[in-house]
Amino acid sequence: MYIESVPNRDSPPAVLLRESYREDGKVRKRTLANLSCLSTEVIEGLRVLLRGGVAVPSAEEVFTVERTLPHGHVAAVLGSARGSGASNWFGSAPQELQPVLLAMLVARVISPASKLATHRLVHDDTANTSLGRVLGVGQCSADDLYRALDWLHDAQPAIERRLARQHLVGSALVLYDLTSTWLTGRCCELAARGHSRDGKRDDPQIVFGLICSAQGCPIAVEVFPGNTADPATVAAQVAKLRDRFGIEHIVWAGDRGMLTSARIEQLLKPQGMDWVSSLRAPQIAQLAAEHGPFQPSLFDERNLLELTSEHFPGERLVVCRNPALAEERARKRLELLAATEADLARIAATTQRARRPLRGEQAIALRVGRIIGRFHMAKHFELSITESGLSWQRRHEAIAQEAALDGLYVIRTSVSAHELDAPAAVAAYKSLSHVERAFRSIKTVDMQVRPVFHYSAQRVRAHVFLCMLAYYVEWHMRQRLKPMLFDDEYLDQASASRAS
Repeated sequence: MYIESVPNRDSPPAVLLRESYREDGKVRKRTLANLSCLSTEVIEGLRVLLRGGVAVPSAEEVFTVERTLPHGHVAAVLGSARGSGASNWFGSAPQELQPVLLAMLVARVISPASKLATHRLVHDDTANTSLGRVLGVGQCSADDLYRALDWLHDAQPAIERRLARQHLVGSALVLYDLTSTWLTGRCCELAARGHSRDGKRDDPQIVFGLICSAQGCPIAVEVFPGNTADPATVAAQVAKLRDRFGIEHIVWAGDRGMLTSARIEQLLKPQGMDWVSSLRAPQIAQLAAEHGPFQPSLFDERNLLELTSEHFPGERLVVCRNPALAEERARKRLELLAATEADLARIAATTQRARRPLRGEQAIALRVGRIIGRFHMAKHFELSITESGLSWQRRHEAIAQEAALDGLYVIRTSVSAHELDAPAAVAAYKSLSHVERAFRSIKTVDMQVRPVFHYSAQRVRAHVFLCMLAYYVEWHMRQRLKPMLFDDEYLDQASASRAS
């Protein structure tokens, strides 16, 4: 028998004396008496009697809660970090810095912030998680974090070699891409103004390139001054793969802005490397003029067409057609043409108005020049400007030539067909999306590489490398969770295990 309190809407709960029994293999319960009329002291006395006459103290009477620290997310990320090999990465560090390095790595995943904020996160007096106590760094100083960061900069080549041996052995495909992030302040020697991928043209920036495996696993990162052009970084990465990692056969996958024809001729071919990239728009137009219009009937059921060209000797060219993209580009072109004509019509109207009309060929041309390039449609219009008027007409032949290439992109590769067929070449190029995902994770919501609170080149590079290692931990965690979420066979086995 036991006493149970049953909620009763707005009325006081009903206190019932009940007992459990088994019927047809099921546990059922029945009410023996309603004790709601008894006082609280009597009901508590009955509870003691039903327990054998021994009063069991409540948790509040036994324990006094002084402070609670969230632990679940710390345990999950720390377990993933150790499972991905973080303890081995930091094994050669001084004994007192090893837990500090691990704490910095985990903190970058669970709560990315400055090193001073990370110190407050792990210190016993200001901690808001259990990370500091679990790793025993609750009494470390802020200088310990900076010492650990300096050690990480020196250890970066060794850690990257370890990752390369683990993830690039037996796989020739290497993904590489470049991004930038802006800085504030004037002290960082790497900060310079260059092409900003974030639209921050008025701020100095740094540039960093990321090497990934074909599956998107980050292997190495290199930080460059902010005014470094994309192709100029390829030489350093080629040397890193050859000299530091000792990889002989490499298939380099990069976008068309990275692996230009000049870089392929100057760097990849002399090193005996293969590549997978794509053609620029003028090269696609040249290829279309050489082979004639790419009619839809030329493509197979996967919208792929493989060919060669004398302008790209020793390479295979795979023309890909995306009907949805072709339709979208055609729609956008019509909208931009109409918007440009609307702007031109407004200027033409100002030349014909009765009061203070716009006059002068130069004045009209200046007004047209300010707007004609707004939508980048100047190439599709033939303009006629006089002293007192403006007229235009569309260049239908140029529009038709551009429309013929809608939805087309061309993959170029030096890998033979028996090693990499056409669909595999296209998939290899599209796998660059793994690097883009890594950049999004490192730069934005996950690792938050900026703001960069360091100004020495050594610590800036170590900070970016720490963010890359944190993304590696996240990637490793995602790979372990993927079969649990998407593998039907794994789910069936798990269900059978629970049932047994």
